[in-house]
Amino acid sequence: MKKEKEKKIKKERPVKQKQRSILPGAILMALVVSVIIFAVMLNAEKNALSDYEKGYIYVAAANIPKGQLISEDNINAYFVQKELDKNLVPEAALSSPEQVYGLLSLVNIDPGTLLVSGLFEDMDEITGSMKEPVVAGFKAEDLFQVVSGILRAGDRIHIYIVDKETQEAALAWQNIFVQQVFDTAGSVIESSDTVTAAQRVNILLEKDSTEAFYSMLSSGELRVVKVVD
Repeated sequence: MKKEKEKKIKKERPVKQKQRSILPGAILMALVVSVIIFAVMLNAEKNALSDYEKGYIYVAAANIPKGQLISEDNINAYFVQKELDKNLVPEAALSSPEQVYGLLSLVNIDPGTLLVSGLFEDMDEITGSMKEPVVAGFKAEDLFQVVSGILRAGDRIHIYIVDKETQEAALAWQNIFVQQVFDTAGSVIESSDTVTAAQRVNILLEKDSTEAFYSMLSSGELRVVKVVD
């Protein structure tokens, strides 16, 4: 009996040693699998959170008329900041005051419109192509000279001079930028005002052109043509 027990023990001993040698490998494998599962879950959570990441954009708070210059004084009247899912915010979105000061609206913008850079023109781009821009002004004796007074800031105009003697008209300046307009009393007409007739007009000119501009005004009558976009 004693010999049989010894033989049995001898037979079982290699099996236990084999089990002990497998155990560390199994633990290591389980650890590796756990790390992989954790990494996958962490990445999935990160992607899920990114879907709800927020971004900001300005929205038109009121109707923004074409040619309206955006400044520190009126930004709150025309712009309101909104929070949206980042995926819904366009790359060209306007979202900070530094982006919008000095911009001119290129078109009439309805309330609620998401505001992007393509809807505006930078005032610096207008004056940047000029060597030495100055503001010059003129007054129309009759509204028919200035397309019945419909001019507003931001418009582009062609200016003709009609010779007093021959009554012949000649193009003197083209694509001139209208900087500001006034009524007969000299009060500024806002771009949103579609009723008041503009009779006094400020425009941007090159400094070198101002002498010729006023000389031609004194020798003839001006006619203004509005450029249609």
